[in-house]
Amino acid sequence: MEWVSRLQRALQEGRFVLHAQEIHSIGDQSPRSNHYELLVRMLDEHDKVVPPMAFIPAAERYNMMPLIDQWVIQDAFAKINSLGSEGATGGTYAINISGTSIGDERFLEFVREQFRRYVMRPGTICFELTETAAIANFDKAARFFGELKSLGCLFSLDDFGAGMSSFGYLKHLPVDFLKIDGSFVKDVAHDPVDLAMVRAINDVGHVMGKKTIGEAVDGEMGLAALREIGVDFAQGHWLSPPGPFLAQVAAGMARTATDSAPDWAVPASILNSTT
Repeated sequence: MEWVSRLQRALQEGRFVLHAQEIHSIGDQSPRSNHYELLVRMLDEHDKVVPPMAFIPAAERYNMMPLIDQWVIQDAFAKINSLGSEGATGGTYAINISGTSIGDERFLEFVREQFRRYVMRPGTICFELTETAAIANFDKAARFFGELKSLGCLFSLDDFGAGMSSFGYLKHLPVDFLKIDGSFVKDVAHDPVDLAMVRAINDVGHVMGKKTIGEAVDGEMGLAALREIGVDFAQGHWLSPPGPFLAQVAAGMARTATDSAPDWAVPASILNSTT
């Protein structure tokens, strides 16, 4: 129970912080607006970062994720609003939601209240749920997605493919993005099975009208393989490491304003070798 008091104190003392990681457009038909995944970080009593894999499982175990999810949403909406019209209309911000939260009517009402408080362009907010959580809470997920679709929200399924489930349920969830699990992406340039899995997920996603995102991209060869397959977006520490929310978004806005190429642009020789 030590984690319960630690998490409660962190919430009370303002020791959660919001980071962001940019998701980059790599497909010819993908929109060029900025796209970010928002990530929550916890600081300990000495302002040291507590690894997410330490506090998030504890928060899930003790049913505290809805409180943390609420903090993330409230802080994210306030920060996006502070950016003015450019921030609120120039990007998409993906917010991770726990399986516990989607079945909580109070949580859904909290989200509605934030939309009443802050005016958001449709498509500004994208809620992200793991594939396994969506399947385990299918009816609740479908209702949650349906309710917030009416407010203009987008939805993303994270770690897609990790659950090894049927594609059939996708017909009944109004998701906009499929995030292809990093366990397939990291070796996509070298492992024919991973290549086939990524290609299959990408093809089915596109037939169903969904955009695809390759997670955990860690090098030029992997990025080139995703491009050759036709994946729409890519994300990973090699492309853009996470950092404080406002700094990350400001950097993305500046780059968009100058229309400059990112530092990780893949050399033509690499691209040509995969076609």
